Amino acid sequence: MSNITLSAGVRQNLLSLQQTASLLTTTQNRLATGKKVNSAFDNPTAFFTSQSLTNRASDLSNLLDQIGQATQTLNAANQGLTSLTSLIQQALSTAKQAQSSTEPVLGVDTGTLSGATTVGTAGAGNLVVAITGGSSYTIAVAATDTTASIIANFNGTSGLGSAGAITATTDSAGHLQLSANPTNSFTVTADATTAGIGLTTSSSTNFTGTSTPNASRTTLQASYNSLLTQIDQLAGDSSYNGVNLLNGNNLKVVFNETSTSSLTITGVTYNSAGLGLSQLSGVGFQSDTTISTTIDSLNSALSTVRTQSETFGTNAATIQTRSDFTTNLINTLQTGSGNLVLADQNQESANLLTLQTRQQLSISALAISNQAQQAVLKLFP
Repeated sequence: MSNITLSAGVRQNLLSLQQTASLLTTTQNRLATGKKVNSAFDNPTAFFTSQSLTNRASDLSNLLDQIGQATQTLNAANQGLTSLTSLIQQALSTAKQAQSSTEPVLGVDTGTLSGATTVGTAGAGNLVVAITGGSSYTIAVAATDTTASIIANFNGTSGLGSAGAITATTDSAGHLQLSANPTNSFTVTADATTAGIGLTTSSSTNFTGTSTPNASRTTLQASYNSLLTQIDQLAGDSSYNGVNLLNGNNLKVVFNETSTSSLTITGVTYNSAGLGLSQLSGVGFQSDTTISTTIDSLNSALSTVRTQSETFGTNAATIQTRSDFTTNLINTLQTGSGNLVLADQNQESANLLTLQTRQQLSISALAISNQAQQAVLKLFP
């Protein structure tokens, strides 16, 4: 084949036809794949730059799933806080109902000293106060103590006094008087060296110290304790995908593919203990003082939950902003990658029609060139 000599015109037309065929192949490939750069051989710079942009877009797209899960975790926590708010408000209403009912009258019995105000030299020793079913307390009494000093020592003992089970005061005659909080009973005993202290009997006096509890307050106290149990259970159930922001778990949300941009959401412990609330036992709601303290604790817990709701709401808004930003960035990266390698379908379609026309013209030109050579044969009969 190499020995065949083609005329310049034929060779030129053949070369043009071959170039047109090559361009047709390229254009058809672009139309079929939708890309003008299909490999590094087509355009190394565009190919590898586009690949880098596409890879980053893919990594960010995977992060969007994680960001979406973080949003759901926050939603679960916010739903938990909303329900906690409702339970605390119910508990607050319960406490206020108890407060509005009548406080029981304290049961009072009186033991007296032998003398109006002074124990006397024979009175040195101890008073032993034993609460039925509870603790026993020893109050030292000096020979020079007065009723007032005994009362001060008594009420100053932890577990006794106005904040405890028994309160010491004086009666109208200035004698020692002990008052029991509701449903308590106790016994006061003089030890061997205190026989001369002058109680109405030389060995002991029984102070019943009882009163009938308010039935409504008893029922409301049980309801209050039940609500605290529900608070504990709800806080424990506010988890999503193993993360509970109301049970002390933290949540880290990563926003970029290198993990250098993130947000750590600090969890809280919002069971009843974490909110400063505790179950009431015994005669808790029978005392106005206890109810007032409970109401204060509930108001504080309510304020705490509302503040945390605002914090989680801010975190949720931040995550949503980053999610929108990431979505837009992914679109930008994909668009930039496409601009480097994607073919313009309209332009390639026009190119195809042009090349097909050129191919037909080249074939015609080649035929004309051949005809010019065939004319030489007519010189030979």
